[in-house]
Amino acid sequence: MASPKVRQRQTADPPGSSSRPQGHDPGLRRTALGIALLTAVTLGGGVYAAVATTGEDQRGQARTQGAAPPAGEPGGPVTAGRGSTGQVTNVAVGSKVAPLRRVVPPDVLAVGRAPIDQRRIQRIAKLGRVKDVIAVAGGAVQLQGRAVNTFAVDPSTFRSWTPPGTAKANQLWEALAADQFVVSTAAAEQLKLSRGLPYPVVGRTMPNLVMGGSGSLGLPGIDMLVHQKTGASMGLVPNIAVLVNAPGVEPATTARAVKRILGNEADVVNLHERRYQSTGGTYLDLYKKAAKTCPGLSWTVLAAIGQVESDHGRNAGRSSAGALGPMQFMPATWRAYGVDGDRDGKADIMNPYDAIPGAARYLCANGAGRGGQALYQAIFRYNHAHWYVQKVLALARAYAAHYK
Repeated sequence: MASPKVRQRQTADPPGSSSRPQGHDPGLRRTALGIALLTAVTLGGGVYAAVATTGEDQRGQARTQGAAPPAGEPGGPVTAGRGSTGQVTNVAVGSKVAPLRRVVPPDVLAVGRAPIDQRRIQRIAKLGRVKDVIAVAGGAVQLQGRAVNTFAVDPSTFRSWTPPGTAKANQLWEALAADQFVVSTAAAEQLKLSRGLPYPVVGRTMPNLVMGGSGSLGLPGIDMLVHQKTGASMGLVPNIAVLVNAPGVEPATTARAVKRILGNEADVVNLHERRYQSTGGTYLDLYKKAAKTCPGLSWTVLAAIGQVESDHGRNAGRSSAGALGPMQFMPATWRAYGVDGDRDGKADIMNPYDAIPGAARYLCANGAGRGGQALYQAIFRYNHAHWYVQKVLALARAYAAHYK
């Protein structure tokens, strides 16, 4: 296995998906971020959302494993929803949307008080170690009598920026490509939305849009996605928000650099702050599930390796030695130990749903489940360096203490 190639944190961070929020949407809250979007809508030429949200509602908890999907979620029941305007419509299947090639964990979210000009977006893209930047349109629209912060996106490109479970849910992105809307799990529950029903969405125009599904969007205060063409027709503000991926650098450092560029004209959020983190639908879930395939192996060991190798997917590209993916497998090793964890017919070295159980399989084959010296030797086989083994074991202990 390749040696770690990024500067690591000095203490163990909770292993969310790339240490970012997933599975828990903050709910329809009037956060600072929400206020920024509402203000941006006003600057964009009209107050589109007549009713603002008040208070804080944190009911958007992740669905427990094995529970039936709630109404409005892919696979869940289709029921009549309050405020719907017609009969149940079949959610589009097979609409043109590019396949998921990779997951791009966002580290920083910036929301402008007016459109962020291209010159500043380019400056952000040129910051040290920034790998990916995406700018999206957005604003607050009215849905079911509530103001809902919304991004207007290209489904083929934006899907990579969402949590892994959402990114791989083709049904959601095909619905979005078919000009339907997608909401957070919290919004589907709180607004009593039903998948397949049309609803009036109030912006500069008021189209009736079909609710195409729900899932974790992983972005604080953002509860709805529409197609970028729909967003333009509704008057959502172009380039109102920017997402930044900067592997190998502390997210707080990137957030400060982005803030220096945008100044007081934007709110900048470090998505790794604890208040935005959750354990639902995250790398943490994948580590725990994969560990069960190897009796005696603690999930904390997988989490520690995931942090050292790629910082939970934040730096999953090819190493100087040729290793790839969130668990940094050499291709030859992957051919022997790769796992089709999500059962999509392909063992993908870049897919955490495959790579993490693959790492568990490799460790188990080398005796990790027996613990003690056998575990030490299994980790040493993963990366032939004693300092590496010591670091992994120290991080595993830190995770165990953190999640007591």
